[in-house]
Amino acid sequence: MEFGMAKGEVYLRVSGIIVLVLTACLVAFDNQTKVIFLTIEKKATYKDMNALKILVYVTSAAAGYNMLQLCKYFVLAYSWGKFKGSYIYMAWISLLLDQVAVYITFAANSAAVEASVLAITGSETFEWMKVCNRFTRFCFQIGGAVLFGYVASIIMALISTISTYKVFRMYSPKCFLRLKTR
Repeated sequence: MEFGMAKGEVYLRVSGIIVLVLTACLVAFDNQTKVIFLTIEKKATYKDMNALKILVYVTSAAAGYNMLQLCKYFVLAYSWGKFKGSYIYMAWISLLLDQVAVYITFAANSAAVEASVLAITGSETFEWMKVCNRFTRFCFQIGGAVLFGYVASIIMALISTISTYKVFRMYSPKCFLRLKTR
């Protein structure tokens, strides 16, 4: 069971990396130029909205973190048995970092959705005009990127669930927060 769970976690991490990189690339490489008035052109990029910039940074960092976690598994596989005492600490750190990655990625996606809704609907109160009626391709691609970002958040939540199971299976079910005896 342990090998199957580790294999499943590796597959989830690899698929999470792929979806996170796809999200970052869809947002970062998306741009559209339109003629606004006679010869005045406006180019829409992710740099125009802070929420999209943050989404690119957060998804890139989360992909890098998952890559480091994969490297950790390969190091542990080749040095099996040498880290016995510190395994509990590595498991806790991994769990906490997995939780942070899930929450921050979900928050960045939610902020991007909020900014995208403002780009679609505008705000008469603040006199912000609608943007997506002029830059439709840009908005559709950002919408797809946000969808992939939420898929990545779900994948990372599953990874976090596996990390939680790994940590708490080391504790005794009879004594609160006491490690199992071997």
